[in-house]
Amino acid sequence: MSLLSVTDLTCRHGLLTAVRGIGFTLERGETLCIIGANGAGKTTLMRTLAGAHVPAGGRIALAGRDITAERAFERVRSGISMSPEGRRLFADMTVAENLRVAAENGRAGGWDMDRVLGAFPQLQPLLDVPAGRLSGGQRQAVAIGRALLSNPDVILLDEVSLGLSPAAIEGLYQSLSAIRESGEMGIVLVEQDLTRALGFADRVLCMAEGRSELQGPPADFTRAQITAAYFGIHDDEARHA
Repeated sequence: MSLLSVTDLTCRHGLLTAVRGIGFTLERGETLCIIGANGAGKTTLMRTLAGAHVPAGGRIALAGRDITAERAFERVRSGISMSPEGRRLFADMTVAENLRVAAENGRAGGWDMDRVLGAFPQLQPLLDVPAGRLSGGQRQAVAIGRALLSNPDVILLDEVSLGLSPAAIEGLYQSLSAIRESGEMGIVLVEQDLTRALGFADRVLCMAEGRSELQGPPADFTRAQITAAYFGIHDDEARHA
């Protein structure tokens, strides 16, 4: 039984279908990177997995239990947490206060404040600093730490490197590598940096216009195949390009 199983998921915004029949599974200790151009439906998919967007069809199961109808706060209690695009911290609250909110409302487990600070040591001297005064990389570390403090079985990380400096991205991925290697949870990661995604993922799911164009271990595909899927170019189109 897979940790997370998504079957024929369809999501709409009014008359616009943003996700079209997506399906995948995720095992504990596995990292799935979702890639695709802007507008491919990645963030809508992540919000739906987190319970923030109601699907038009399909099924989401966590450890075999159907959670499709659960709302976002119920997903957290079930074992799914998300670090959203844009981080969405409480700007007037300190780093410690932002983290404490998650710790006080999450599940019991191995992730506590000390462990989060061990994973993201750059936050230790910033605990009393308002989140609104942090750099982009620091805010992203707080957002991921906040998600970890709910002690999830599945953590959703949307646009980890968006708008960050190369040094900040490198530091975050070093922390994420240690989290992945613990094998405690499954990771679903949206990443615009194709090279970074292919190097970090156990499997990739490439979306174009809401559909799954390619899915599997990165080593199973050539860079040309992945690039074509990224832009939604099919074999017949590629031959006549």
